[in-house]
Amino acid sequence: MLTPPQTTEDLMARCHAIAGLTIGQLAERLDQVVPKNLLKDKGWVGQLIELALGANGGSQAVVDFAELGIELKTLPINQQGKPLESTYVCVAPLTGITGLEWQNSWVCQKLQHILWLPILAERQIPLAQRVIGNGFLWQPDPQQQQALQQDWEELMELISLGGIANIRGATGKYLQLRPKAANSKALTDAIGSQGQPIKTLPRGFYLKTKFTAAILQQQFALSF
Repeated sequence: MLTPPQTTEDLMARCHAIAGLTIGQLAERLDQVVPKNLLKDKGWVGQLIELALGANGGSQAVVDFAELGIELKTLPINQQGKPLESTYVCVAPLTGITGLEWQNSWVCQKLQHILWLPILAERQIPLAQRVIGNGFLWQPDPQQQQALQQDWEELMELISLGGIANIRGATGKYLQLRPKAANSKALTDAIGSQGQPIKTLPRGFYLKTKFTAAILQQQFALSF
């Protein structure tokens, strides 16, 4: 297993070394078997990239490259460089949130320093033939930070006031809240409309595609 990168330069060198490879080529290098599709292995590509770069965060409550304070996010894109789907950030807390502030939230910490790795992943391209792009580091500027904070505060207020059932994907400008569960039986505790304890599907925070598209446009001078 690859040791974690000790410097940002080391991390980016590893990143550049896999740019241009197909998923199949990278999997072969790492002795990994490419699944037929991602229906039952949705996080497989991200795990493969983590393995290739030496990420050590795993499922712990730390960012992927803990020593560097950097989170890894793969970003499926089309031929024009547009993101194909929203980007999962982390699980959203639905109880015990009184007094929680943006700066101390897990979603804020996850979004402070990200290594974005675009992957050409249009649906018609077989998984093994999808191409790894040029990774780049990103940190939110003050305007982005403020917009994300406003979305988070709006969503958390709805959760705390028992309005979780009213939250839609359209709620929030850049940050959205969506159900995240393996199946409909995986319920968790939440607050009902009358303040009573209820059971509901777990929720996750996601970055909307218009936010990640703007990041890509800024990085690669794209015009959609």
